[in-house]
Amino acid sequence: MRIVAGKFKGRRLEENKYEHIRPTTDKVREALFVKLQFFLPDKDVLDLFCGTGAMGIEALSRGANSVIFVDKDARSVALTKQNLKIVGSDAKVVKCDAVKFVEVCKVKFDLILLDPPYKSGLYEKIIPLLPNILKEGGVVVCEHDSKDVFNYSPFSVYDEKRYGNITLTYLEI
Repeated sequence: MRIVAGKFKGRRLEENKYEHIRPTTDKVREALFVKLQFFLPDKDVLDLFCGTGAMGIEALSRGANSVIFVDKDARSVALTKQNLKIVGSDAKVVKCDAVKFVEVCKVKFDLILLDPPYKSGLYEKIIPLLPNILKEGGVVVCEHDSKDVFNYSPFSVYDEKRYGNITLTYLEI
């Protein structure tokens, strides 16, 4: 796993050694950040269900102002911290249930990266809460199994791209 572009380009992150983490492939990460390349600079990002931290680290590499990483699994939190150390970032990593984090969060974000475990029911729980922490003009990107269909209300889908079994759905209010 490597950082695709930006100031950390080419840096190799710690490989995922855990079954519970399904990291986003380099190809999908690259496609997502190429699409957001003009939106991302100086934005505040939330990486929910961060796993390895690769998505948020890619955002930092490409000019995001800040990223907060959230995951409830201690192994994911440790791996994300290790990967942040590799790139020399002191970004904030929070060990917390993502739904609870969003419910109590007082900070607003320009971009929310959402990649919970597939078939977990977490999309349905967390999507209705996201408008409370999304800045005006903000974007939510959902990574999910291409077979899954969700109700994204109160958001509207402004783009959707499929990459084999993975789909990226881009939401706005």
